[in-house]
Amino acid sequence: MSEPKDFFKQHLAQTTPFPFGVKVDHAKGSYIYDTEGKAYLDLISGVAVSALGHGHPKILEAIKIQSEKHLHLMVYGEFEQDAQNDLAKELLKTLPESIDAFYFMNSGTEAIEAALKLAKRVTGNGEIIAFENAYHGSTHGALSLSSNEKNKAPFEPLLPQVKHIELNNLEYLNRISKETACVILETIQGDAGVRFPSKKYLQALRKKCDDTCTLLIFDEIQCGMGRTGKMWAFEHYGVVPDLLVAGKALGGGMPIGCLMANRKLMLQFSENPMLGHITTFGGHPLVCATAAAGLKVIREEQLLNALPAKAQLFEELLQHQEIKEVRQLGLMMAIELENEEKVQQVVLKGLEKGVLLFWFLSTPNAFRLAPPLNISEQEIREGCLTILELLNDL
Repeated sequence: MSEPKDFFKQHLAQTTPFPFGVKVDHAKGSYIYDTEGKAYLDLISGVAVSALGHGHPKILEAIKIQSEKHLHLMVYGEFEQDAQNDLAKELLKTLPESIDAFYFMNSGTEAIEAALKLAKRVTGNGEIIAFENAYHGSTHGALSLSSNEKNKAPFEPLLPQVKHIELNNLEYLNRISKETACVILETIQGDAGVRFPSKKYLQALRKKCDDTCTLLIFDEIQCGMGRTGKMWAFEHYGVVPDLLVAGKALGGGMPIGCLMANRKLMLQFSENPMLGHITTFGGHPLVCATAAAGLKVIREEQLLNALPAKAQLFEELLQHQEIKEVRQLGLMMAIELENEEKVQQVVLKGLEKGVLLFWFLSTPNAFRLAPPLNISEQEIREGCLTILELLNDL
C-alpha cells in the first residue's frame, strides 16, 4: 500500500500551516538532496546547527565507534562515561578558567531552563531581567524571557518577575538590583535579526552584575561554536559570563544543550535539594561523542582561521539595491530588505532555485544566512549569485 501524498501533514505535528515540505533523501557537505535528486545549497545549516555541513567523515566515524560501545546506560550524572568526559575536556580547551563545569542536556531551551533555576538557587532571588526582542526558546521558562507579547499571550500565565530592558541603553542598567537573580542575554541577538551589543555596554553590564551580586548569563546557542569567527561570541568583547548556555552546533548535528559554569556554582544543583536539576537523556553518549568530534574538527581543520575571508566574501558579493542593510559577524548574517513581502518571495523562490534561505520569527523584513563553517569559496559564490538573481526578480 503506497503512502498517502499528504502523510507528512496528516500525521506529523506542524509548526506552521505552510512548511517547506521538501522530501529529503540524503544530505552531503553543503547540500541537501530531495527524493527526485534535486540539490539544495544549505545556507542556513538547519538554523545554525550543521556547522560542519552534512555527513562529515569525522562525525560519522564518532557515531559508529560510540554506537558499537554503548548507547544510553543510566540517567545523567550516575555513571562516569568516556564520551561525556571527552566532551568536557574539549570544551575546557575553549573556555576561560572560571568556566569549568558542564551539565549536558537535550536541547538549548532545556539548558536555558536549567540556567534560570541555577541562578535562582545560587542567589535566592526570583527576579529575572531579559532583553527586548530576545529569543531563548519556547518552553514555558524560555518563552517567559521573550518580549513578544503576541507569541506569549496564548500560553500565559508564564514565569513571574521577568523584566525587559533595551539593548545598548546604559540607563536601563539601573533596573538591575540586589533583588535580581540574573540577567540573560544572547551575546549576539539572533531572532532580533542579528543585533550586537557594544563593547562599552557589555562591559558596563558585567560591572553592574558584579556590583549587585547578579549572575550574568550568556545564551550562545546560536552564536557560539565559531559562528561569529571566534569559538564563543563573548570573546569579541572581553567579558566573561557567570553562566554560559550552548546548543545547536555543539552537537555536531545531534541534539544537545549544555549549561556551563564554575564548579562551585554548579555543585548547588546537587544539594538543598538533591536532584536540583535532572534529565534522563542528557549527556547521551552518542551525542557527546559527536560533539567532542565536532570540536576537534573545528580545531584541527583550523576552520576559524579561514572564516574571516569567507565572511568578507559574502559581504563583497551581497551588494544590491534591494538590500537595505547586511548585519553580520562572521557567518551569522541578516539580510534586510524593504518589507516582509519581498523577504517571503526571496526565501520561497530560493527554494525553487535550489538555495535554502530562512526567515526570522520576529524580524519579518530580513532573512537569515548561517552557512556551514566549512562552506567552500565556490559554494559561497554560487549561493550569492542565486541570491542576487532572486533580488533582481523583485
